[in-house]
Parts: sequence; C-alpha cells; structure tokens
Amino acid sequence: MKKADFKVQSFKGGFDDNFTYLVTCGKTNTQFLIDASVPFREISSNVSHEISSVFITHTHGDHIAYLNEVISSFPDLKVIIFRDSVSGISGENIRGVDDHSQIQAGNLNIEVIHTPGHYDDSLCFYMGNILFTGDTLFVGRTGRTISLRSDTRQLYRSVYKKLLILPGDTLLYPGHDYGPKPYCTLKENIEISPLLCAVDEDDFVKRMEEYEKMRNYSHWASWLDRR
Repeated sequence: MKKADFKVQSFKGGFDDNFTYLVTCGKTNTQFLIDASVPFREISSNVSHEISSVFITHTHGDHIAYLNEVISSFPDLKVIIFRDSVSGISGENIRGVDDHSQIQAGNLNIEVIHTPGHYDDSLCFYMGNILFTGDTLFVGRTGRTISLRSDTRQLYRSVYKKLLILPGDTLLYPGHDYGPKPYCTLKENIEISPLLCAVDEDDFVKRMEEYEKMRNYSHWASWLDRR
C-alpha cells in the first residue's frame, strides 16, 4: 500500500492533547476516524464524504468522549471496538474485533492488533506502513499501567512481541501528543526511549517502575517550586 493510496489528517484537542485521526482512501474517498477524542465540529470541515466507521483504540473515556456526537451525525457508521467491550457502547452498528481481524475501508485494509497492557481492551490498527497505537505506545515511551485494568507484563508482551517486530520504517501515530514530535518511525522511537530498550520482561517492569518514580518526583518538585 503506497502513501498516495490514503491521507491521514490529525486533530489535537480533547481531554489531554488527544489525537483523533481522519483517514481518507485515495481511490474511493471513503473516510473513517481513529478514536473520537476531539469534538466533531473541529473535524467536520475536512469531511467530504460520509464517515464510514470509527476505530476505537480503547474505551478510556477520553478516547470515546465524542463518539455519540459522531454517531448522531452519521447514524449508519460502524464502530470498530474490541469484542469484549461491545456491550459498553450504544449504537446500531457495533462490530467487535480481536487480534488479527481484518477490516476493509474503501480499498484500504486495516489489521487489528490486540495490545492489552495500558488497558485490557487496547487495540492498535496497522495499515500499510502506518500504525495507530492509541495509548499503547507514544513517541518517546509506552503507555502507563496505573489503572485497575492495566498490566505492565501484558504491556511488555504487546509492545515487544507484537509492535516492535514490525518494520522499522513503520510510522507511529499515537493517541496523545506527549512526545517531542507528533509521530515518528518505530526505529526512531526505539532509539529515543529507554522503555523500548529493555533486555527482557523483568527489565521492562523495573524500567516502568523507575519511570513512575521519576514522574512522581517531578510532580513533587514542581509543587515545591510553586510554594
């Protein structure tokens, strides 16, 4: 699949520098969204055809915040979501998917990769040389594992066994703008992130623990500076 076969437009906003992506098939003009994190009014002027589907990377509230708004605008659209989360979403056309599911949108083929860890229903969507990662993988680090339905060891297996084995020139499009730039290749990400250079699962767990300690220290230091 060549880049000319599709166009990706990113829209930042929502709860915490979230990204919603509008993807357009170059041959059929079919359009679909990755996540519903940004008010649809901020995207609508770029929509030239009816939105065919919304691909949900996981069901944390900030990623589905504007889903009902999109459904109201396009009642026939399909919502693509992890199979075990279907019952939590209201709508007429909810499609539950799992690891290795294949979705057709226009002439584009999207492969579903189930990547539990940050959240148990996390999905990544692989299309040509593009990887939409939600909160599983950001520019510069992985997602965090601090919620009740997260697991650091699962995250290691998802990232190291499923994502980092993809070609190094794969372009990563994350769910938030948390890094030094909005997107990068997998190869570049490995080079800049200590969390992506673990020697094994136990080492990754230690690195994640150190990362959380560093975050907590930074927050305390920032608070003390304001006193």
